[in-house]
Amino acid sequence: MRTAYSVETVRAAERELMARLPEGTLMQRAVAGLAAACADLLGRVYGSRVVLLVGSGDNGGDALYAGARLARRGAGVSAVLLDPERAHAGGLAALRRAGGSVVPAGRAEQVILRADLVLDGIVGIGGKGGLRADAAALVAVVERSRAAVVAVDLPSGVDADSGQVRGEAVRADLTVTFGTHKPGLLIDPAREYAGVVRLVDIGLSLPGEAEIEALQHADVAGLLPVPGAESDKYRRGVVGIAAGSARYPGAAVLAVAGALRGGAGAVRYVGPAGDAVIARFPETLVSDQGPAKAGRVQAWVVGPGAGDDAASVAEVLEAEVPVLIDADGLRLADRDAVRGRGAPTLMTPHAGEAAALLGVAREEVEGARLESVRELAGRYGATVLLKGSTTLVADSGGGAVRVNPTGTGWLATAGSGDVLSGLTGSLLAAGLSALDAGSVGAYLHGLAGRFASDGGPVGAGDVAGAVGEAWRDVRG
Repeated sequence: MRTAYSVETVRAAERELMARLPEGTLMQRAVAGLAAACADLLGRVYGSRVVLLVGSGDNGGDALYAGARLARRGAGVSAVLLDPERAHAGGLAALRRAGGSVVPAGRAEQVILRADLVLDGIVGIGGKGGLRADAAALVAVVERSRAAVVAVDLPSGVDADSGQVRGEAVRADLTVTFGTHKPGLLIDPAREYAGVVRLVDIGLSLPGEAEIEALQHADVAGLLPVPGAESDKYRRGVVGIAAGSARYPGAAVLAVAGALRGGAGAVRYVGPAGDAVIARFPETLVSDQGPAKAGRVQAWVVGPGAGDDAASVAEVLEAEVPVLIDADGLRLADRDAVRGRGAPTLMTPHAGEAAALLGVAREEVEGARLESVRELAGRYGATVLLKGSTTLVADSGGGAVRVNPTGTGWLATAGSGDVLSGLTGSLLAAGLSALDAGSVGAYLHGLAGRFASDGGPVGAGDVAGAVGEAWRDVRG
């Protein structure tokens, strides 16, 4: 599992380790990894042109010391000091001893435009808000250049803890981060500024709970429900799907498609799209008597394409089994009814639906995804899966938020969310917790999207059809 810790936790761990090591040891560990990553990106260090953008403090010091290492290997290294009076003295001396130079402000644009690599050491993990005007002007020049951009620990201008970008920021090709991932490296919009992320182990001991968790194949494989020799369709779990309408029968079909591939033993469908569901999936158990009379289920999915069927939503919320609420169900569900449920509830909004539930603009949710998913989980007393470019899953009780590492932009297609709802509801019925079902469902769905797309456009039905391949890939 990949984890990310808050700035406060990282700083405390660094202080504890520095107290036990000779002065400067921790910085040199970080610098060694940073310089090696830059060398790997350059391919040929000797004769390359490297420009350091150097702010005050240790972040700038890391850039200067890394520049010194590259200079000793034959690179031409020039430093642009944004605050010469506060530049890291030891790093600046090391750069000069290695043959590097400091560029006068008037020549900064010229050397940046000729650079092969620019090393961003402007602001460290404690920075808040966008870049100042002088730094932003330099970054604008970098964007016009052909240089590869490497960020030291975190791209300058992004928020390490929240992933927010409140102004101008560096867009890196590679971010070399030290000790542990920071939340902003895994969450959009900041994640888009980080490029490829390379973690350098500097020996930190990180106590307590992480802020962010990202499951990997092994973690997901350990959570997948696998039938045993004594299993039957009821022991494996039965998921109920209350979805679709005369206007949106396809939503029901797609939710059932996801559910059938999600590990439960059987799928019960309730709603007006029964004929369309049976025509596509004859193994589905169809009822038109409403959720309460559909028969035994271990979990419900309610809302995809449901239109204004508030009665079915209310009926499902009264059930004493886990419930997943999606799409129209989010609009129709009473907040007090959700909060009052004794069984687990999983809500799966996209940014627009989350904004409506929170009473804010969509842009606010998209710019502060971590804060938004936590706020929504707290308000509704439910686990929340916030869909988007980075899907987040937050539990109502707090703790680490899960970020999904799989997916592709081609998943932004009509009906994709319906497949995810059915798939995740099936995992709920098979016995996974709301947090695990949401995390595993998002992981498999993203992986299926990659397989189905293979780099090109994909339909929601194709994604559902690739879930089995994703499942086998994880298990393999």
